Order: sequence, then C-alpha cells, then structure tokens
Amino acid sequence: MIFLSFLMISAFTTIQVRNQLSTITSYNSYRARLAAAIMKDKLEGAIEQAGSRKHVEPALKETLYSLKDEKIIDKGWIINLKQRKIASTDDSAPSNFTLSDRHMIETVFSKEAIDKWFYPLLNKETNTIDLYIPLLTGGGRLKYLAKTSFSLGNMQEALRQVYVPVTFMILAVIGINALLGMALSKSIINPIKVLNRATKEIAGGKLELRVDIQTGDEIQELGETFNDMTHALVKMKARAESANPLTKLPGNVAIREEVETRLREGRKFVIVHSDLDNFKAFNDKYGLGEGDKAIQKTADIFKEAIAQAGGPDDFLGHEGGDDFVLVTTPQRVNELASYFIKRFDEEMPKLYSEEDRARGYIIAKNRQGVICKFQLMSISLAGVTNEHRVLGSYTEITNIMPELKEKSKSIQGSSFVMDKRKD
Repeated sequence: MIFLSFLMISAFTTIQVRNQLSTITSYNSYRARLAAAIMKDKLEGAIEQAGSRKHVEPALKETLYSLKDEKIIDKGWIINLKQRKIASTDDSAPSNFTLSDRHMIETVFSKEAIDKWFYPLLNKETNTIDLYIPLLTGGGRLKYLAKTSFSLGNMQEALRQVYVPVTFMILAVIGINALLGMALSKSIINPIKVLNRATKEIAGGKLELRVDIQTGDEIQELGETFNDMTHALVKMKARAESANPLTKLPGNVAIREEVETRLREGRKFVIVHSDLDNFKAFNDKYGLGEGDKAIQKTADIFKEAIAQAGGPDDFLGHEGGDDFVLVTTPQRVNELASYFIKRFDEEMPKLYSEEDRARGYIIAKNRQGVICKFQLMSISLAGVTNEHRVLGSYTEITNIMPELKEKSKSIQGSSFVMDKRKD
C-alpha cells in the first residue's frame, strides 16, 4: 500500500509540474509573440509614415521609447544594415553586441528572403527569450533589425508552488487527491492547448480571434486577459495606422471612434472643427517646411488650451493637412475656444518675416494664379453639439459642419461659430 501510494503521489506530482511548466511556457510565449507583433507593426508603421530617410531613425527611436513607456516591452534596440545601433532603451549600454546577437544578426542579414516575421533565441545564461524582428519596407526589403527580450520568470518558485500544496493534499487524502489530480489535469491541459493554438493564430495575423475558457479559475482569467489584449491590439493597430505622422495626434479612425463612443454613452459634448485661413498662401511663399511648422504650432496651441482651459476627458485629433478636431464639453467650449484664439493670434504672426508682419499681409498667387494680398493666418472654429438636439451619428455631424465652417470663415480674423439650433 505504501508503495502504491508513493507511485500515485509521484505520478500526480509529475502531472502537476508538467501542467504548471506548460502554463508558464504558454503564457510567456503568448506575451512575447503578442508584444513582438505590436512592436513590429508600430516600428514598420513608423518607417512608412516617416517619409524621407532623415526622419526614419528619429521616428524609430521615438516609437521604441513609446513601446517601453507603454510597458509593451522592457528593453530593446534597433540596428541598421550597417549593424549600427540607431536606437536603444538603455542609452548607457555599450554599442558592442553579444556573441548571440552577432550570430543572429549575421543569420538574418545573410538571408536572401525573410521567411519569418521574428526569429527567437532562448538565452539560458540570462534566462530570457530574445526576439529578433526584421523591419521591412512596403516593398518587402529588409531595412532594420530590432531586438527585444522577455524574462522566463522564476521557474524554481513555480515548482515550489506546485510541490508544496500537492504533496500536502496527497498525504492528507491519497484517494481523493488522485481523483482531484485527474480532474485538475483535464481542466488545465485543454485550456492551455486552446491558448497555445490561439496564440499561434494571433501570430499569423488573425487578430479577431477570441477564446472561450470556462474553468472558473486563473486559467479562465488568463483567457479573459488574452481576449482583452487581442482587442487592445486591434485598437492599437487601427490607431497607429491612422495617426498623423507630423503631429502624432490620433487620425480619422480614432476621431470617429471617440465621437461614436460618446454618442452611444449618451454624453453631452461639443465637437469643434478648425480650419486655417490663408494657410495656402503662407505655404506657397514660405515653403512646405514652414507650413509644417505652422501646423505643428497649431497642434501645440490646442494642447496648451486643453491644459489651461479644458478637462481630463477632452480629445484632440488631426484629420490631416490643417484640419484639427477637438471634442470637449458644452460647459468648457467657449472658454477653451477663446483661450485658443487668443494664443493663436499671439503666436502665429511670429512665423512671418518682420516685413510681412509689420505690413499685416503677404503677396502671393491665389488658386487661379492671380497675384493677391493675403492677410496673416487666422483660424476658423466651428462647433456642433448634442446639448440641445439629438445627433445620431458621426456622419450626421460631418454633414452639419460645412455650413458652420463657411459661416466662421466669412468672419474677418479668427472666430468661433457654435451651432445652437434645437430639435
């Protein structure tokens, strides 16, 4: 009987250890793959949005820091085709590479065609999983290589957590624990297989996948976390794709999502669209670089206005060009708009030459090619609110907006026109 009990205890303990190790391995694999997918998507998006070569490396560096700040990765670096580090989360780290790094760099750079979206390496010395991620251009050409590492966790502690309760429970009631062990094994292994299979499909690009695990324990919680993270990944991917490359503000997708969320929740809000007056004339005379400065300056003044006169739930987006969208509350909109216009009229003339600023206008060609006088830039703000009437959708708001914009632009200088019509 003692011998049989010993065999049962040994068998049960072995099963629990294997299950626990399988859980740890699957979770770490899932976390690493998901973070690597986000990292690759954001970095390649930064390359595509940066445009010119001189903007790529700063954009990659900023994106790498953003990934660390958002706790998607703990550490990482990026190198170019010359094997020079262009970005690293640890500025104090030496520029040389480990033997493992050099081996993986040579392996990836020597490939005629990139056959994987990342290359893993188990580093037993540091107890980490190192992921080497090729960054490709739109044409599929390798341009940069990124690396990030993930800790495997404290395996000894995990083993202790299994051995102590299992041994105690089995010694107390051998027969009951034998049955319980079989039930637990079945309830853990199958969900782990589901998560493992789902992780592989997510890595393959099936971001809409969700898992349904009903175990009533930590495994179910892990499955719910998996679903939350995949949902966040889809939203993050959509926001990253639509973000404006100049101002880094949310683009059209995020703007529509923000407005429709407030409509669904029944919240009272004001959506304010802006349009720079005489911007084309400024852009034509001073060049695209100065035009970008004017757009960035407008974004900065909007942020300042929100910080000074707005609220924590205010939202600022950039549709593109010189068109910005501000979402705030009816109680704050007038003060916020007044502050913004005041600061705009103070700061924007500084972008002109002293001669043009003193004269109060510039001479440039209009859209028909006729030389005309253009006043210094002003801004037209138009606001639509659901405070006094029901607005059904974002599309309905965009249909109302052009009329208000036209009225605002008809006013000399910077102005704010608010739609106060009721149902």
